Amino acid sequence: MPHFVYMLRCAGGRIYTGYAVDVDARFKQHLEGKGAKFTKAFPPESIACRFELPSYEYALRLEARIKKLSAKDKERLIEKDAELTQSLLEGLAERLPRKKRKR
Repeated sequence: MPHFVYMLRCAGGRIYTGYAVDVDARFKQHLEGKGAKFTKAFPPESIACRFELPSYEYALRLEARIKKLSAKDKERLIEKDAELTQSLLEGLAERLPRKKRKR
């Protein structure tokens, strides 16, 4: 089953990034005010882009990477900047070392 990371154009020129198995159904939820707090405050206008990934884990990793980007880089990603897209997708399979807990 494919997993998706999607980006929405929202009111006020904002960009929202999220995860879904069915992007169109999730977009409808956002439109109905049943999505995230962010999309209640800044209603979505359109689906800007979506990325299909082979697993839930990869999707969550990509979503986290995108959320750390600047607004300018998010725009580059939406405009299909191949170099930026490739750099974000590289290493999704690699696990980060776990931090040791302090006891």
